[in-house]
This record gives sequence, C-alpha cells and structure tokens, in this order.
Amino acid sequence: MHQGQATKEATFSYIKRFPKYSRDFYSFSQGRFFSSLGLGTYKPEPYKEDNYIINFKEAIVEAVSNGVNYIDTASNYRFGVSEEEIKEALDELLTEKGFKREELILSSKAGFIPLEFPFPEDPYAWIDTKLVAKGLTTKEEIIIDQHCLNPKFLRWSVERSLEKMGVSTLDILFLHNPETQLGYVPYPILLERIRDAFILFESLVKEGKIAHYGIATWNAFLYEESHTEYISLMDIIQIAKEVGGENHHFKYLQMPFNLAKTHAFNYTNQKYHDNKYYALMQIAASEGIDIIGSSSLLQMNLFKKPFSKNIAALLGTASMTDIHTALQFARSGPLVSALFGSISKEHVQNNLFLAYIPKSETTTYRSLFLSGEHDAV
Repeated sequence: MHQGQATKEATFSYIKRFPKYSRDFYSFSQGRFFSSLGLGTYKPEPYKEDNYIINFKEAIVEAVSNGVNYIDTASNYRFGVSEEEIKEALDELLTEKGFKREELILSSKAGFIPLEFPFPEDPYAWIDTKLVAKGLTTKEEIIIDQHCLNPKFLRWSVERSLEKMGVSTLDILFLHNPETQLGYVPYPILLERIRDAFILFESLVKEGKIAHYGIATWNAFLYEESHTEYISLMDIIQIAKEVGGENHHFKYLQMPFNLAKTHAFNYTNQKYHDNKYYALMQIAASEGIDIIGSSSLLQMNLFKKPFSKNIAALLGTASMTDIHTALQFARSGPLVSALFGSISKEHVQNNLFLAYIPKSETTTYRSLFLSGEHDAV
C-alpha cells in the first residue's frame, strides 16, 4: 500500500525534473502542481472483451516518467481493471523508478456500480449478493441497474478503489454522473442524495482517504436550464457549504471540453447570486472551483476531416498534427488539466511534444470564439 497524497512541495519537486518544458505546462490548483495534460484510463464499450486485453500500465509509466503527474480513472472503468493497472504502474514507478507518491495526483470516481471482470454470469445476482444483501443499498436506490448514491455503497466503492489502486488516499474523488438519476427521481431528491454523499465525502477527508472531492459529469452543468438532466452549480455549492462550511472540500468539476464542445466556456446557462446567467467556467472560477477537462479529443471523433489551418496557426501548432492542435486547444482553456487517453507509449511521447511550447495566450484563445474559428474542424 502506497501511503500519502500529493503535496505542494513534492509536486513542485516533480516539475523540476523537466526543466526543458515550457513553464506553463504545469498549473497550480488547491495546493498542488498539475501537468496541463493528464492521462485518462477510460475505454468505451465495457462489455467488449478486447478492452481487457489492452493494458494502461506502460502508458502510465511512460507519462509519469515524462512529465505527466495527473492520472484519472473511475471505479467502473473496465469494471475496476483500469484501477488495477494503475496499481501495477505505481508499483513500478515508486519502487523501481524513484518517483514518490506525493508527486502524483490521482483521481477516481464513485457512483456507477463497478461489477468486476471476468463478467458475472448473472450481474443482477452479483448486485444482490455483493451490495443489497450486505446492506450497502436497496434495489429501489439503484437506478437503471447501474447507478447508486447510497452513502454506504459510495464508501464501499471508494475503499474498493483504494485497494485496487494500492494507495491510502485519493487526491480527488468525483461523484460520477449524478444526473443519471434525473428522470427517475425528482431534482430535489437528487440534491438530497448529493447532500448525503457530500456528508460522507467530508468524513472521508477527515479519515485521510480523500483529499478533495468534486463532481464529474457529461452534460449536466452544460444543458439548458429546462433540460431534465440539468444541474445548477450554485445548488451544489450551497450544499457543500451547508455540509462542510466555508472550508468545504468540494473543489473540482470534471466535464468534456474540446473544439466541438465548448459549452463550459461560452454557454451562459448557469444562474449566479445576482440572478444573471453566466458560463459555467465563470461561476466556478468565482467560487474557487477548479475544472478538469475530459474528452479532449472527443474520443477521436474530432478528426473526421482536417482542421482549418487558421486554428493551428492561432494555437501555435501549425507545424504539428491535428491531435496536437486539439490538445493545445483544450489545455489552453481555463482548466487545471486536459485529459487524453492512450495505451500506447508512442502516443504518449508524441502528445508530450506540447510540453515544449506555451499555451495559447488568453487574447488569442478568446479570438477563436469571437471569430468562430473553433467551429471550423
């Protein structure tokens, strides 16, 4: 078991290992230095057998060895196999390659029922035996056979993640897609369930099992206010303050941000104290909430045709590939880190060419939106 959590001193020591990188390849968030590109461990189609032949270990080792100190996963990614591969990578990095646990930032997520691999012949029986019979939840609390916010289940999920990853503490725990429950339970009931989850999370902070927590969503904070799955960020912040006081540990959001999905930056759908509507990133910044960008490459769906050359020129990637341009766009936004997923050491190395160049300047970046150039992909 690897003890400890990321610290300011250790993450600063980590970035000094890479003096040739651009100074802004790293950003400071909640007392720690993050690489502006992070490695994710998600693969779609969890029931596809091929997803269990691949292994993220080598990519994680390659990423950490070359300047990426943020690794993201979830309890249900590949039914826990991704977390197990993070443990394999950490064992090598920390015992053989001289890195320290305190240099690395690890996040996972809880909310979806993770099952396990190999797949249970009867997943419903597995849920009954592993969760319901043990008092971790009730059948009524499980939404569409896959999502649960019972605090007992969430605690079990977190402790399972810690064991699978071989660590004592998660730097960030995300409540995973709570909007999944909307349409099945009313919005006020969901908020009560989030409140109960936050009470648990503050307890887990005191126990040293997590350092901070947040919410990871797909569209919940980005929809129009009338949408069934819309969530108000201010409602969530109010809950965090009621549960944890002004020094609460709800400090992160994770959501898609890429060239085709820029809503968090420029869609004014979130109501603030003054009853005016702002983009999510504006309110988050005002409230001290930091954002992790997921799906930076939109699961490779951005590359169905070549990008406009103007975009690459504006982002400083004219001599690079469209993948570099897409990652440059994501990490140049008001994010702590932009995630990409890869099992290939070569892809990791290639993506890290970006570490040598600065992010796009703010004025240039905003000009992409004013001109509409970000749509020309």
